[in-house]
Amino acid sequence: MSKSASEEHELLESGKPRTLMQTMKEKPEIPLAVLLFVVLVGGWELAVRVFDIPKIVLPSPTAVAQALWTGFEGDFLKHFGITFYETLAGFVLGSATGLVLGALIGQFPLLERTLYPYVVAFQTLPKVAIAPIIVIWFGYGVTSKIVITATIAFFPLLANTIVGLRAAPQEQIELMVAFTASRWQVFKLARLPQALPYIFVGLDVAIVLSVIGAIVGEFVGSQAGLGYLILQKNFNMDMAGVFAILIVLSAMGIGLHLAVNAVQRKVVFWMDSSSDKVIGA
Repeated sequence: MSKSASEEHELLESGKPRTLMQTMKEKPEIPLAVLLFVVLVGGWELAVRVFDIPKIVLPSPTAVAQALWTGFEGDFLKHFGITFYETLAGFVLGSATGLVLGALIGQFPLLERTLYPYVVAFQTLPKVAIAPIIVIWFGYGVTSKIVITATIAFFPLLANTIVGLRAAPQEQIELMVAFTASRWQVFKLARLPQALPYIFVGLDVAIVLSVIGAIVGEFVGSQAGLGYLILQKNFNMDMAGVFAILIVLSAMGIGLHLAVNAVQRKVVFWMDSSSDKVIGA
């Protein structure tokens, strides 16, 4: 055992908390990320002040921070809640549909040959182009935004589920069949465990795309939500407000991404994070 490893082991055994320096040595990406953030924001503020860039072109970070504070004192939380609900509901609907259909296609090759060309054809359609049709069909409320979000979240789960179910070792499947295992037993004991890492990567992709889907739906036609708020602030030439909303959306996406990753670490604890397979993005 190396010296650093033995010191860490002794520290854990003694119950003493790690010092800041030890944490920074173990995870150097944390101070580097903080340093990069400070450099970028500081450079942005300096550039705006030195070159006297108009607020309508590029607001300063201080103006964005002020707009963010003002927004949360106003109606940001109400619009955030609506967009968050649309994102989660569309994600659940699209992911569940993609998971079920992917499982059926992965189990029955005839179903794949019949349905998959239509699924791919639907996926190639730009969602921005079909969003107005969905709004006409389902109205200007949250239902149309949920449907638009679901259409975007659907394909990553479908593609990853199909590939994951096919990743099970053929020798293992043949051995189970030789021991008279049923199709359901082969699926539950061999195919599904092998597919779980793929499925969770698909969920990770889908949750990020769901935020985009909700905003696209709100851009097309809405009466509330962060996308609706962006359109309002664009109309009023309030660029600092627009940047503030973009920060809120980024924070939402990062939070949802971390939540999916936390569930993945609990469920698929054997998965090697360095070998993630992202399909269908």
